[in-house]
Amino acid sequence: MAEVVVARGREGRLARGHVWVYDTQIAQVEGNPQPGDVVDVVTEHGALIGRGYFNPRSRIQVRLLTREDEPIDREFFARRLDEAIAYRRRFYPLAQGVRLVFSEGDRLPGLIVDRFADVVVVQFLTLGMDARRKMWTELLIERLEPRAIVERSDVPSRRLEGLEPRVEVLFGAVQGPVAFEENGLLFEADVLEGHKTGFFLDQRENRQALRPLAPGARVLDAFAYTGSFALFARSFGAASVTAVEQSHHAVQRARRQAERNQLGDIEWVEANAFDELRRLDQHQERFDLIILDPPAFARTRRSVEGALRGYKEINLRAWKLLAPGGFLVTCSCSQHVAPDQFFDVVAEAAEDARREWRLVESRTQAFDHPILPSVPETLYLKCMIAQAL
Repeated sequence: MAEVVVARGREGRLARGHVWVYDTQIAQVEGNPQPGDVVDVVTEHGALIGRGYFNPRSRIQVRLLTREDEPIDREFFARRLDEAIAYRRRFYPLAQGVRLVFSEGDRLPGLIVDRFADVVVVQFLTLGMDARRKMWTELLIERLEPRAIVERSDVPSRRLEGLEPRVEVLFGAVQGPVAFEENGLLFEADVLEGHKTGFFLDQRENRQALRPLAPGARVLDAFAYTGSFALFARSFGAASVTAVEQSHHAVQRARRQAERNQLGDIEWVEANAFDELRRLDQHQERFDLIILDPPAFARTRRSVEGALRGYKEINLRAWKLLAPGGFLVTCSCSQHVAPDQFFDVVAEAAEDARREWRLVESRTQAFDHPILPSVPETLYLKCMIAQAL
């Protein structure tokens, strides 16, 4: 087997359990491996660090799959898939919408698998996984017996792997959004054209955290997308809900989902959330519960500074709009913004708004998006619940 030799003194992150081997860590490559091949990663003295797949086109040239001397074959991947499915069945035995595989979080770097009812959506984010598309399709059919499997590998990060974006139905047939149930409400996953895989499953528990906050409240849901937070707030007894989203297509889907669940008293505002928060502040509107769930403001490390300014702006407006005793549920899905950075920016916004507050809870992503402490990139979603005093 070909070997990738890590340079002396560059084993640090790998020794602590990380699974990415960057080009700058590599002293030499022995054995002429081809893109997608499995290679051994070793120290300069030949000690095995781990085994993973190779991609010379990427800055991350190896992604480790195991630290053991074991074959990386169909049986290996089938076992990892079975472990991932068993983990979800423990937490969500009856869930119709669930992330079955979360890349590094399930020790399958580069693979995402979501299930919505009887339709499976898969993303191959790396060359090593893309090269095994046929095997993964077969394994998913065997394990899940889906009506259809849709590939949504239309993400910019694939270009960093030397891959083109791709959307394709790999098995069966599907037309339009897929209906599924989450905690008593009906939703649609737009598996062919929606963001990511069609629905954001990572906020499942955070949506349920609205249960004690929503009854009788006047609610503002900014960056509402297709309205999942808004719908749960209304179902939990909110007196009224204003949901702000600039995408016309998303608002139309949100309206359909509200009608399907027979949830009224939701005002859908098609507007830029930054502008609408500013307008509401100028009109001295007040809300008992405000939800901020924006898209990622920082897609690279270089954009973190600008992202923090954006988070500061929307949280400042939210603090000003909260009625005394009101609650703020504020989120960041920017992987490059650390939890302490996000906490600090929310606290600074409260200080600038001259609001006293208390932290109710710090939360993160749903259980089906598991976090590996040795791979900090697996912790990307931050969710704070706070109360204005």
